[in-house]
Amino acid sequence: MDLGLGGKSALICGASAGLGYAVAEALAREGCRVAINGRDAKKLDAAATKLRAQGGGEIIAIAGDVSIAEDATRITQLAARSFGTLDIVLANAGGPPPGPFLSHDHATWVRAIETNLLSAVSLFRAALPGMLERKWGRLLVITSLSALEPIPGLILSSAARAGVLGLVKGLSDEVAPHGVTVNALCPGMFGTARLAELWEARAKGSGLGVKGEEEKAIRAIPAGRLGDPAELGALAAFLASDKGGFITGQALRIDGGQGRSI
Repeated sequence: MDLGLGGKSALICGASAGLGYAVAEALAREGCRVAINGRDAKKLDAAATKLRAQGGGEIIAIAGDVSIAEDATRITQLAARSFGTLDIVLANAGGPPPGPFLSHDHATWVRAIETNLLSAVSLFRAALPGMLERKWGRLLVITSLSALEPIPGLILSSAARAGVLGLVKGLSDEVAPHGVTVNALCPGMFGTARLAELWEARAKGSGLGVKGEEEKAIRAIPAGRLGDPAELGALAAFLASDKGGFITGQALRIDGGQGRSI
């Protein structure tokens, strides 16, 4: 399916690897001009080189930390200046550390909110005026299934990312009349480094070992497997297209059926 994204411009955060990279790859293959962001300049440059080798739209790399408001604004403005316009923004930042409620001090809570909620606020604030002026824009954010159904041991993620869903729904009401959509992607378990880290953390207390944690987790997924990051990339590309223009204010699960709420 031709999504009609050729020539559109996008900023994809957390794109050095994992789900962010998969979104950048999907958009680049559709002909988008893509600015990728991450904190590690060396890893980011390697990702940009890989994307360019696959063909598609123009690729630029902008290093920076989106959890810092001033940096998020700088990154967004630089992407917009580089392309002339900025049509699509994907907010995406690493998950906070696991652990029970009392194991996290105040500073850790602040850091989780800055990373997973306020980063999206800063990116959207910087990108939205241009989208409203042009009457077209796509604001996306990767959260987690934990934003919809709290997961044991991930209280920081559950709290901060549930706030993101409030942002998505509230903002979508404001901007829908102006041709701008706002949606959240709520992934379940995908084969990424983040998931491996969570299994390692759980294995320390369960006695199952990392392999045992992996097998236990996959048994909870009706599809019987982990998600492929490319599957999430394809969903993001559809939401970013004109064909996804009537979908807004949504928290879209992509979890192999793992979520149990209706």
